[in-house]
Amino acid sequence: MTAPTATAPAAADLANLRIEFRHLRGLSDLDRGLQEWHIRILDGDRETGSLQAARCRHHDADNLAERMADHATLCAIVASRLLTPDGGFTAELEEAVEQPGDFLVLDRLAVHAPFDDQMVVTTVVADVIDRLTDNFCAVILPRATPAADAGTKLLAQAGTDLAAEAVCDELLLIDTCLAAPEHAATRARERFATRVQHPHWHLDDEEDEGQPEEEDEGVLTARTIAVLGLAGEELSALAWQEATALGDEPLTPGAAGVFGQLPAITLRRDAQWRRQMARAFDDLTGDLRDKDRNGLEPRCTGEEMALHLMIDHARSITTNRPNAVRRLVTNLPRSHADYDWEGCSDLLFEDHDVLMLFDARLDGMEDKESEVHQAMGMVNLAADEWFEPFHADEPRDPNRGFRN
Repeated sequence: MTAPTATAPAAADLANLRIEFRHLRGLSDLDRGLQEWHIRILDGDRETGSLQAARCRHHDADNLAERMADHATLCAIVASRLLTPDGGFTAELEEAVEQPGDFLVLDRLAVHAPFDDQMVVTTVVADVIDRLTDNFCAVILPRATPAADAGTKLLAQAGTDLAAEAVCDELLLIDTCLAAPEHAATRARERFATRVQHPHWHLDDEEDEGQPEEEDEGVLTARTIAVLGLAGEELSALAWQEATALGDEPLTPGAAGVFGQLPAITLRRDAQWRRQMARAFDDLTGDLRDKDRNGLEPRCTGEEMALHLMIDHARSITTNRPNAVRRLVTNLPRSHADYDWEGCSDLLFEDHDVLMLFDARLDGMEDKESEVHQAMGMVNLAADEWFEPFHADEPRDPNRGFRN
């Protein structure tokens, strides 16, 4: 990795980061089939990093293997490993991708402190892939070796973060035909967007000078609890309003509101079921406010779904309402784990079975007699089972009543 020519400012603002694409093409067709792109990573107007990309278009080249081999760098390795001498596809490539076609080769990453951060690099790579590829492209990145420079290691890890698979000792490959890379890129952008709005991230620690650092409390830090609790309060208020207004009236697919965000199997539930769902937000929010509790654990399927919605809403709050977040957490200790909504989604649940109810391809999986249900050992997914406790010895107080 190239050393920075100047010391970066101690206080860095992720909101100032942008990327610039430069592509120079001669009027002759000498670069036909292989386009070189220089991507600059900018902090405002100051270059803080760069990345090289080669877009290799199989249908535009007489012999793409020859052009890539002549290009040297990582392109030459790709040509020798994944293309035949006459420009065809090797068996390894055909096994690795759904539909062999064009390549995007990413190489020679250099990024200066304080932006030499994996989350930043992964987001940059996701945006470059989105800009320079279509749905029939194999994105190639280097694999990192112990002797690799820092830029190569960051680039290789970005590939792993974006669902790349190893195709040989030297190369990672992302198949843009698949859904997994797209989902991974979405998660990377969401994480970055959350960090942009994070009032006190490690890139701008100067703002927190004198503020005590919180001991490691996992994902449920004091500030995360505060925002998640606010999300629960807001969703609870909306859910109670909707439950009162809707009564027993069924909803149509695509309906707005809190209950419109639930799986289709819940759309025709009655008023009493909706009251229980609204109470699930109250129960979870109460757990967050209870200083004697250690952690947060949904006790039934309804609470699992409520917590998923709370995390999504909390992510939206930190992204779109940074001033409100700052006011909310002013007197709370900070932590580098603050607002890790992906971590909350991963660690606050035993499983994500309830989210499978959104998959139309698995229609009927909530039925205990279905093959999927039995094969995966699922419990309490049918709508009339959503408020049955997972553990009979840990029920909610049956006399706690309802808010309304």
